[in-house]
Amino acid sequence: MLRCLPPAILGLWVATVSPAAAAAADPAPAGLRPWAENPWYWSYRGEPVLLLGGSDDDNLFQWPEKELIAQLDRLAAAGGNVIRNTMSDRKDKGFEVYPFRQREDGKYDLDQWNEEYWTRFARMLRETAKRRVFVQIEVWDRFDYTDTGGSDRWQIHPYNPKNNVNYTFDQSGFADRYPDHPGANKQPFFFTTPKQRNNRVVLAYQRRFVNRMLDETLPFDHVLYCMDNETSGEEAWGRYWARFIKRRAAAQNKRVRVTEMWDDWDLTAQRHKRTFDHPELYDFVDVSQNNQNRGQKHWDNFIHVRDYLSKKPRPMNTTKTYGADGNKFGHTDQDGIERFWRHLLAGAASVRFHRPDSGLGLNDKAVAAIRAARKLESKIPLWSVRPANGLLSEREANEAYVAAAPGGPYAVYFPDGGEVRLDLSGAEGPRVIHWIDIASGEWGPTQPLDGPGAIRLAPPGKGNWAAAITRRP
Repeated sequence: MLRCLPPAILGLWVATVSPAAAAAADPAPAGLRPWAENPWYWSYRGEPVLLLGGSDDDNLFQWPEKELIAQLDRLAAAGGNVIRNTMSDRKDKGFEVYPFRQREDGKYDLDQWNEEYWTRFARMLRETAKRRVFVQIEVWDRFDYTDTGGSDRWQIHPYNPKNNVNYTFDQSGFADRYPDHPGANKQPFFFTTPKQRNNRVVLAYQRRFVNRMLDETLPFDHVLYCMDNETSGEEAWGRYWARFIKRRAAAQNKRVRVTEMWDDWDLTAQRHKRTFDHPELYDFVDVSQNNQNRGQKHWDNFIHVRDYLSKKPRPMNTTKTYGADGNKFGHTDQDGIERFWRHLLAGAASVRFHRPDSGLGLNDKAVAAIRAARKLESKIPLWSVRPANGLLSEREANEAYVAAAPGGPYAVYFPDGGEVRLDLSGAEGPRVIHWIDIASGEWGPTQPLDGPGAIRLAPPGKGNWAAAITRRP
């Protein structure tokens, strides 16, 4: 098996697989992939699938088994089917473990694994597959290797030379402390690849880690790969790991889907084009940082990217929906719900509520929003419509949003009551409005509509409401 090869040989061997071979390795349409009929969305085992989720942590694989199972069951019961999984090991919660073996003298040996870490990771993969819950992995998280904000994560991390028996400060090029915010990009950990500083000492252990991760993930077909969490690093870093992962998969006659997540809140920023302009490498885009924006700007930013990618559509994922009362960014529960629903109607392929310190996680409001979204989907498959705010008039900023197909159906979202005019002139025959109360996740009233033309549309009450306008049976 591949895992039996020495790490240095395996890393070299994987690197020799050609990019063409990596692209050609695309077996039967069983796994998660862009849907051939509408590549803005994902498909699984040949059928389109909309990814909706929320979770109370970013690295659920580290959780104790009982708590992990309970979280996945709650998600699945709500109709959720996606989680985020960083490969993090920050030790912040008291139960997290590192992937490397710790010796009796307290130092780590990067040439030996802590099997408990990988046992937990494998369990998460099995349990999500069992429930058809998809996993978007982030391979590297810049916050794991920093002392910013008074943390001691780098101080205690096995990659810090003072904590391992494998290399010194001189050999690795590392410093004892990294107190700056990782957005400053001063940590040499993220400069090791051949087209950067070519740090072979550290890169060998990074490749060994990624290969072991792939040993666990490649037997499964429900996994997506994002290289980093909200990086501001160099382009060469992410491209190296995207190619490395694809080549390793191709060597096993598999094809995997990868992306990078940039830190810029402004999706028009040049850095995002490192992903947008390279569909030959990046199979989808993650625009999670758009969730730092509010209201109409949040919608407009997303639509800008959709228009930019329209010549070669790809799934647009948003794996971190921020917004919760009292959170560290100052955003509210309402912000979180609005962002989830705006992205849903704007055409996102995957939408997930972020963890509770800055999002709704999987609390009752998140569960209700997911249930409401599935009710809308039961009437209008979201891959059958597209953003269509041009059909609305007498509308104030952020008052209502619509997605539609020519002649209908029409999916409408109201963040807080209101009234707009909706142009139904292309619709044929009588219609019916099915209201959905997003606060409860339950159906609201049903209203018949007769004839085409523009109608005045107002939800049954204040708060968040969705409407599915379909042909009357």
